[in-house]
Amino acid sequence: MALAINIRADNGSAREIERLWDHVAAFEAEPSMRALGYRPHLTFAIYDAPEIDEKTAWGAMRAAVADEAQLRIEFKRLRWFEGSPFVLWAEPISNAALTRIHSSISAAIDPAHCRPHYRPGTWTPHCTLGMHIADERRNDAIAFAQAFDRSIEVMFDVVDCVAFPPVRIVAERRLAQ
Repeated sequence: MALAINIRADNGSAREIERLWDHVAAFEAEPSMRALGYRPHLTFAIYDAPEIDEKTAWGAMRAAVADEAQLRIEFKRLRWFEGSPFVLWAEPISNAALTRIHSSISAAIDPAHCRPHYRPGTWTPHCTLGMHIADERRNDAIAFAQAFDRSIEVMFDVVDCVAFPPVRIVAERRLAQ
């Protein structure tokens, strides 16, 4: 089991990301994002339990967002992580609040306990659109990402700590407007 601390969109502004999930699902053998039963989100850190427990992870997140309000995040570009599995994602426009929250979490919990891709210096803020792009659809997925020419704004209004798999919300808090 693993723990993740996230910010998610629990409102109508998330529909555009969910529409992208549906488009990207065509590049997967089975749709990955809708299958999670979880809303569009950005993950700040992932820890493997029992090394870091729920109370510690949630405490770090609560402290990191103590003075934060809901975040309006803009996405103008789709990108991908190479490898197997091949992952397609939406790139948020640079946002000081995201960086501040991530830095606060990393200061509260030794980053050595965090999965490598979420550590300072390697963390890439992203909103996943498809986690399991089929090898034979990889080029189609890249073409789709490169052709994306829109701007999407999403209001991220809830922070949480989840255990997975499967996704189970351990704790959550709605951010002030």
